Amino acid sequence: MYEYIIGKLVSIDEDHIVLDNNGIGYKIFTSQNTLMDLKVNETITMHIYFNLREDGIFLYGFKTKDELNMFNLLRLVSKIGPKVALSVLSTLTPNQVKKAILNNDSNILCNVPGIGKKTSERLILELKDRIKAEDIVDGTDFIEKDNNVEIAMQGIMSLGYTKGEVAKVIKKMDTSDMDTEDIIREALKRFSKR
Repeated sequence: MYEYIIGKLVSIDEDHIVLDNNGIGYKIFTSQNTLMDLKVNETITMHIYFNLREDGIFLYGFKTKDELNMFNLLRLVSKIGPKVALSVLSTLTPNQVKKAILNNDSNILCNVPGIGKKTSERLILELKDRIKAEDIVDGTDFIEKDNNVEIAMQGIMSLGYTKGEVAKVIKKMDTSDMDTEDIIREALKRFSKR
């Protein structure tokens, strides 16, 4: 029904955004990977998956077509619905999911909340034939370009914070002259003030 929606980003929540398009506010559920790349009041394009269920109508959207394509692939796996697919894309990038599938690496997929050993193995089995090595784009495993930021994010996430929470805090910091330890120290300081 919808291919994409272009609009002004009105608000960012834990698992969704509200996008204003001609006076209509669309509630769009999305991944942490997309959320960490958005700013309120910017005009954005969200690639949409329209989900009609007995208990309501839901919109799922992503900033990149690649993420939407991976979301649609994940939903093809038996017993994986939109919420688990979102959880996968909130923990891993589409590239990381593709690599895990191609390398039969169920351990990486087990890092996703809601996915255990059996589900990760089923996911690999059911999607193995749909992923090709040439589908993997090198250098896009992290949205961040700065290696210090990547390492700092991983370190803070190991303390129990989600990728989205960490990204929100680090996004507000000027990390250009900071090393990994400085980034972690400053981010944790900001977390303690919340």
